[in-house]
Formats: sequence, structure tokens, C-alpha cells
Amino acid sequence: MRIGLSSPVVVQVPGVASEWERSASVEDLARIAQAADQFGFEFLTCSEHVAIPSAEADTRGAVYWDPLATLGFLAARTTRIRLATAVLVLGYHHPLEIAKQYGTLDRVSAGRLVLGVGIGSLVEEFELLGAPFDRRGARADDALRGLRAALSTESPAYDGPFYSFSDMTVVPHAVQPRVPIWVGGRSIQSLRRAVRLAEGWMPFGLGSAQIEQLLTEIEIPPGFEVVLGSGQPLDPQGNPGGARQRLLELNAAGATVISCTVAARSAEHYCAQLRLLKDMADTIN
Repeated sequence: MRIGLSSPVVVQVPGVASEWERSASVEDLARIAQAADQFGFEFLTCSEHVAIPSAEADTRGAVYWDPLATLGFLAARTTRIRLATAVLVLGYHHPLEIAKQYGTLDRVSAGRLVLGVGIGSLVEEFELLGAPFDRRGARADDALRGLRAALSTESPAYDGPFYSFSDMTVVPHAVQPRVPIWVGGRSIQSLRRAVRLAEGWMPFGLGSAQIEQLLTEIEIPPGFEVVLGSGQPLDPQGNPGGARQRLLELNAAGATVISCTVAARSAEHYCAQLRLLKDMADTIN
């Protein structure tokens, strides 16, 4: 079974993040990334939020490291593991802005970018950034088409209902001929968007039965990634039976790869947990 890592420290959601993460250093994060790289995890993640309304910090969490800076740093400390945004909010950026910034990340990481994207849901953050909230789904579709036209070329051209560009040069750009794009969301619309315009789907906030049902409603193309999160932290040392059962449940629900959150008492313990979890995943077909 293929597994990736929902990176600790960089996002700290109450009830999910471990206590040690509150005081963790950037070197702790680098050590964990290097361990995941060495053990054969598929990817590391980092999410995007510019600012969280203070009234929602107790539920959403207040800690969200910037994904571009974070993944650029981790690119220099790893050699193989992919670097996945989980997710960028499309409405906060022009497609060429993403193509330049994350195309540069793809270049400095030697082609390890996975671009996870979503339409966003936090009204206050849209308003703060001056980004239109209405019709954000349609805007996201247009942005995805624009991104596909722009990510891997020096002279991108695209003409859509919300975004249009030509006669522009973008250097550097992504070195991958086709950067994998995964669409986040929790609705049938997000799955349809992913199947039409991307290479994978990263649902959140859904149970295994809901995910399994949604996947039966749409024909999933060959090679399409279904990236399912583990939900509550897995504890392969303290509760190996529970961790294994959760992996099996997600596999049965349709996961092609699982983004794992891991329980730990410290960065050192986290690395030990990663080795146990990867060994466990390797026994599941």
C-alpha cells in the first residue's frame, strides 16, 4: 500500500496535532521529512491559509505555514519524496502566479511537485484578500484549465471566461511535462472537477462509506489518484491493530494512496512511528 505524510508542525488542527508540535523547530520538521524520504513515503504536504478568523482558530487551528516557503525548504533537505500542496486555494491566485511560483519549486526540487488545489470555503479570507467568493467553482475550473496550459511551458496561452493570457514569458517553469494536479473537496462536484481537469482527488471531512459511494457515481479513469486522509492520527506502536485496520478501511473505500497523520510524543518518536507505519503499509496489498 502506498502512503504519504500529512506533515506535522506545519498545520496544527486542535484534536489532531500532538502537543510536541507546538514547540517543534524547523530542524524537527526537516528531520521528519528526511525520515519519510528515506523510508519510502510518497509525499509530504503543506496547506494554505493566509489568515484565520480568530473566532475559528479553536476549531480550524491557527498554525498554517506558507506552503511555498515550507516546501522549498524541504526540497533542499530531501531527495526523492514528492512535495504536495494540500491545498492551494485557486481563487487567491492568478494561474500564472501559481505557474511561476510552483514551477520554480518544481525546478528546484528536480520535478517533485504535486499541485493540490481547492476552491476554498473561508469567506472572511476571500474578503481579506479581495478575492471574489461568488462563482468560485466556475472560476476554479477556469483556473485549472489555465494552469494546465501554463505550468510546463515558457510561452503559455489561454483564453477562458475569467482568465486570459498570451504573449507572456514564464521562466522558470515546471520541469515536469505534466505536473500532477489533485483536487480537494468533499462533494460530488469536487470529484467531477478532479476527473475532468486533474489527475487525482483529495477528499476531506468525509467518512469511508461516503467516499466509497461517491466513487461509484462517476467513472474513474485509469491511473487516477484517490488520495484519502487517515483522519485521526495513526499510532502503529501503541495501537498497531487500529492503525492497520484504518489503512485497510481506506484501501477498501478506494484509496490509491493514503495521506497519513501520525501520533507521536516528540520528533524522535515521530520518526520511529514512520518506520513502523511504512513497514505495516508494505504488508498490505
